[in-house]
Amino acid sequence: MPNQKHAFRFSLVTLVLLGCLFVFAVKLILIQVYSSTFLADKAQKQHNYSFELEPVRGTIYDRNLRPLAFNVPVYSLYANPRVMSAEEKKEAIQKLAPLLGMAPDTIAQRLSREKYFVWLQRKLSAETTEAIKKLKIKGLGFRRESKRYYPNGNLAAHVIGFADTDNDGLEGLELFYNRYLRGRPGQMQVLRDAHQTQLQIGESYVPPQDGFHLVLTIDETIQYIAERALEKAYQKYDAKAAIIIVMDVKTGEILALANRPTYNLDDVAKSTVESRTNRAISYVYEPGSVFKVITTAAALAENIFTEEDKIFCENGKFRIANHILTDHTPHGTLTFRDVIGVSSNIGVVKIAQKVGPANIYKYAQRFRFGLPTGIDLLGEVNGWLKDPSQWSKTTIGAIPIGYEVTVTSLQLVCALAAIANEGVFMKPFVVKYVEDNNNQIIKAFEPQEVDRVIDATTARRVTEILKGVVENGTAKKAQIKGVKVAGKTGTARKVIDGRYVMGKYYASFMGFAPADNPRLAAIVILDQPHPSYFGGTVCAPVFQEVMSDALKYLRISD
Repeated sequence: MPNQKHAFRFSLVTLVLLGCLFVFAVKLILIQVYSSTFLADKAQKQHNYSFELEPVRGTIYDRNLRPLAFNVPVYSLYANPRVMSAEEKKEAIQKLAPLLGMAPDTIAQRLSREKYFVWLQRKLSAETTEAIKKLKIKGLGFRRESKRYYPNGNLAAHVIGFADTDNDGLEGLELFYNRYLRGRPGQMQVLRDAHQTQLQIGESYVPPQDGFHLVLTIDETIQYIAERALEKAYQKYDAKAAIIIVMDVKTGEILALANRPTYNLDDVAKSTVESRTNRAISYVYEPGSVFKVITTAAALAENIFTEEDKIFCENGKFRIANHILTDHTPHGTLTFRDVIGVSSNIGVVKIAQKVGPANIYKYAQRFRFGLPTGIDLLGEVNGWLKDPSQWSKTTIGAIPIGYEVTVTSLQLVCALAAIANEGVFMKPFVVKYVEDNNNQIIKAFEPQEVDRVIDATTARRVTEILKGVVENGTAKKAQIKGVKVAGKTGTARKVIDGRYVMGKYYASFMGFAPADNPRLAAIVILDQPHPSYFGGTVCAPVFQEVMSDALKYLRISD
């Protein structure tokens, strides 16, 4: 009997063992034959980890190779939730939240993921990085990256623009030339143990290709001079907005471009859409009297008037169809030259009536109004120039003096620069060339003639008249000691909700110097300055300060 029991037990154990052996064999076959690829892939992912290597974004320099934007090394914080215990996660949440300025729930949500790698915060400050390292919390790690840095804060903000956390350009040149600046990411594979500790670099390694560099036409010193003067006027006259552009008349290079309001490139999160808007190229307005330069050029180019021809200015009131045109100061008979010098609306309209709508339109088009300049910045608008077939009976009394036409500040300064350049219109640009890390030029941008808009003789005649505006006319505050200046003032009523509003104006002045051998042109515009609002009062002094300092800096004299 005992022997039978032992035999039964032995047989049962043997059957169980054979059954287990059979199950193990089947399982082994399933693993080796049917699941081998899946499990091998899973092991590969657990022990071999590939990640992207960030390229260093290219530097943006001014024309004298002074850096305006570049990348600095920083660390980014990540976590490996799979190796962290519940207590370690709790400790991390409590201690990291105040250091990172993040909500505890946000950190908890990220640490709850069943992943080997999750970002907690990118591109930390050096102080925050050191503080977190001292915590010595298991499962946290740092990856070396780079962050965009703008050493001059808001200087040339609307030209440079900015990049995001991933070093992709979002505005300005950072966006327009992103394909050159961005570079190409690399890739590296590392071998890790079961605790996700890095053991060695794997076989797969593709180094990143760093971005190319931009060298601008902008001069950091002239940009600073321009922004300093603009800021003072913007604050003094409590203006809604302000614009300044300084341009090389012979090449089309933009040496300075600034807007107010502005923003800090290193703290974009605190900026508004309005403060980031490049008004110099994307806002249009009716320019008022500065547009009289075009009427002047048309009248002289067509040989319809000479500088000494007499024009009766109707003692301050003149009817155009059903509209009464007025002058700020009544005038009787003036010469053509003096009509422009004192900026008589009536005198200019009488000139335009003889020149004719077709010619006024023709020369406005030649000077590229209603067309983009083609500058290498995003957001440029065309403005609006009305075809003569659409003119009303009063349009001849509007467009020649800068109404019923909309322009950008850039279009105006380019038109004036064409006069200074003996009638040749140059395409404006802000990047001189793109170079690689070996200082080899990848792409160069040369000065480009767009068209001859008037002949050289006419350009010189217009220049002489504009010199008179500064010497004896409405722009005396633009005078520079020892330097001849040519220019034109403007004061235009604003349109708000489709109606001209009393007491709200655009004030402007545009000019160039030295007038006898022009090198620099500039335009200054203030939107709703008060209590003073005349271009000759609020904008001409800004031009005078900027042009005087810029010419001294460049060692240019008459």
